[in-house]
Order: sequence, then structure tokens, then C-alpha cells
Amino acid sequence: MPPQTTWLQILTECKNTLQTRITPLLKTLEQPQPNLGIGAGGDPIKQTDLAAENAITSTLEKHGVSFTLISEESGTREYGKNPHETYVTTDPIDGTTNLTRGIPFYATSIAVSTKPALNTVHTALVTDLFHDKTYTAEKGKGARRDNKKMKPSKNTSLEEAVIGMDINTFKIQKLITRLMSIVERTKHIRHLGANALELCYVADGTTDAFIDARGKLRTTDIAAAWLIIQEAGGTITTPEGSPLNVKLDPKQKVEFVAAANPTMHGILLGMIKSEKETK
Repeated sequence: MPPQTTWLQILTECKNTLQTRITPLLKTLEQPQPNLGIGAGGDPIKQTDLAAENAITSTLEKHGVSFTLISEESGTREYGKNPHETYVTTDPIDGTTNLTRGIPFYATSIAVSTKPALNTVHTALVTDLFHDKTYTAEKGKGARRDNKKMKPSKNTSLEEAVIGMDINTFKIQKLITRLMSIVERTKHIRHLGANALELCYVADGTTDAFIDARGKLRTTDIAAAWLIIQEAGGTITTPEGSPLNVKLDPKQKVEFVAAANPTMHGILLGMIKSEKETK
């Protein structure tokens, strides 16, 4: 990487190239799509996913970056002479189902770290590809939305809070048992279908919290948003309140509770039942 170029500049270029390459594909979504197999994360690969990932890797290679790619599509791949000096974790299109069905809520997520571990992520970018809004963060430098510093909500009233909650699982009865007390007290439950972007909504104050306790979400979905929400001033932990010290891998699953402020976070943690209590 040229010494004058920052990681944030490179990630922004990745995002711009990605938008350029997927735009023509958006016009053909209603046509029959080729079978591209199953991605490393277990989902069918779409043309848009592949084009988005290629835009990211080609931009990094253009800048002479050696890196290990950790992607929801291709899995783990090494590029350059020193691939273990940098790890780039991405979900090229977060919310592919939304994109293919014309639902205007999907994003690209890219995180850069020194090791394949979530707690070493130091630069992050999530872009709302439909509304063209970009969330970024650098460790120790705060978080921004379209280059303006952002802060999460100060709301501490659960009754008035807007809470994101991913309940997309066949184990719905067990999951709802864990979360029932929150559902009963909260008037405004949401799930929009792109978890990286929903975490960024907590970071910028659009919503007050986001919970995913399914044990189904991959770390590739949240690697970038994990840094963004913390740098904005929010809190994100396991449902037990522990740090999210997990491996960055397409098959690694994660659960979390993210909240705009410590008070809201504490309230939610206190209301979530453990798995032992639901057995």
C-alpha cells in the first residue's frame, strides 16, 4: 500500500468500484439468473455478490496490498506476497434477498484487521447501497456517516425505543421465549434484513438497539459494524454481556446485543433469558 494512502481511502475506492460494477446487474434481476453454486457462508451465490467481491479484491490488488480475504462468498483466500499482514473481512452484499426482491435495504460491509479476530479490526466501512449513505470508522478516531461525526441515541426508555430484532430462524419458539419480556414491553420492533446496516442504524441514532440471539449470524456480516458502533459510542456484547472476541471466519457464528448507550444495553441484558432457562 502506498504510504500516502490510508485504509479508509482504499475502502472508499472499493465501495465506489463495487457500485459501478453492480449497477448494470440491477437492471437484469428479473431475468433468469445463472447457478453460481453455494458460497462459503452457505447461501447461494448471486451475480451481484460475485461482482461485488471482485470489485473489492481487484481494488486492493491495484493498490499493491497483500491480504487474506475472509468473505461470505469465496471463503478464505490469500493475495500477494505477505497475505498474513492484513485481513479483509467482507460481506460484499449484505441483504442479497432484499436486493433481488427490490426491497431498498442492502449494503456492502468491509473490515480491515491485523489478525483473523474481531477485536483486531481497525478500519471499517458499511455502505447503504440503495440510499448511498456510507458509515466508516477508524479505531480511536470515532465513527462517521458521510464524513460527519455521528452519535447514538440517548434514549433509555424501553417503552419508547425502536429495537431491531432478527428472529429469522426455524427455532423461533425457543428464541421468542428468550426475548419475550422485551417484545412485550417494546412498542416498536423492527427487522429490515441487512444486519450490518441495522447495526449502523444504532450507531447513528436511527434506532436504539439491535439484537441477534439466534446463533446463526456469521462474523462476516458484522465485522465492520462492530467497530462502527463502538467508535460511535454505542455498546455491543454477547447476550451474556461478554466482549465479542470471536474468530473472523465465514463459518463462525455470533450472537450479540447492541445498544445506543450503556443504560439501554443493561436493561436489555437483564431481560434476555439464557438458553439454560429456556430448556
